[in-house]
Amino acid sequence: MSIRVIIAGFKGKMGQAACQMVLVDPDLDLVAVLDPFESESEWQGIPVFKDKADLVGFEADVWVDFTTPTVAYENTRFALENGFAPVVGTTGFTSEEIAELKEFSRAQDLGGLIAPNFALGAVLLMQFSRQAAKYFPNVEIIELHHDKKKDAPSGTAIKTAELMAEVRESIQQGAADEQELITGARGADFDGMRIHSVRLPGLVAHQEVIFGNQGEGLTLRHDSYDRSSFMTGVNLGIKEVVKRHELVYGLEHLL
Repeated sequence: MSIRVIIAGFKGKMGQAACQMVLVDPDLDLVAVLDPFESESEWQGIPVFKDKADLVGFEADVWVDFTTPTVAYENTRFALENGFAPVVGTTGFTSEEIAELKEFSRAQDLGGLIAPNFALGAVLLMQFSRQAAKYFPNVEIIELHHDKKKDAPSGTAIKTAELMAEVRESIQQGAADEQELITGARGADFDGMRIHSVRLPGLVAHQEVIFGNQGEGLTLRHDSYDRSSFMTGVNLGIKEVVKRHELVYGLEHLL
């Protein structure tokens, strides 16, 4: 039996890529799409909803969310309340919101996924960075994205820093007496590590994790050149959350 999928934010670039991925997979069935600004009532024969409240009582298994940080938490909560296992690629969640959604998903006995990045290479980059941070505590992150991205730093950069902080010796990166001649020149401070965000047209999603030690350096990098790089992870997420009983943060928990 096919997994019935709703896609919220279907008009965006990630939403469109997700729609095409679902449409060509015989194990998935796109049963509804959501966008508050869509004027048509149907898209490729699929019902279009402008208000998620109209989806109360709708029969579906999974809610895929590629909307905006301002509504992602509310949408994820709505999905869980209505029996849809959420697969969320929208970033901008606080740690408190993620913890609350995990607890609520357990109460609802529903699986779910919030993933800072759906590209398998990016998941590996985060895991390799965690391994390296144990031996190279001097590290900085440079994340680069298209100029329409609304949040900075990226969810991938934050997740990478969180994973490294679990094993990294707690030190303040840089000179103890350094001075920023321009505010923000050294980037954002996360547990003594620095994160730098680049926003330029032409980019999709890229990240470097640069480690330094006496006499040597190590650079890990991942590049997504096209949004199709994320669809393997989205597909995996959809098929896995229906088997689970709680929400997880990070695609690595489903691999």
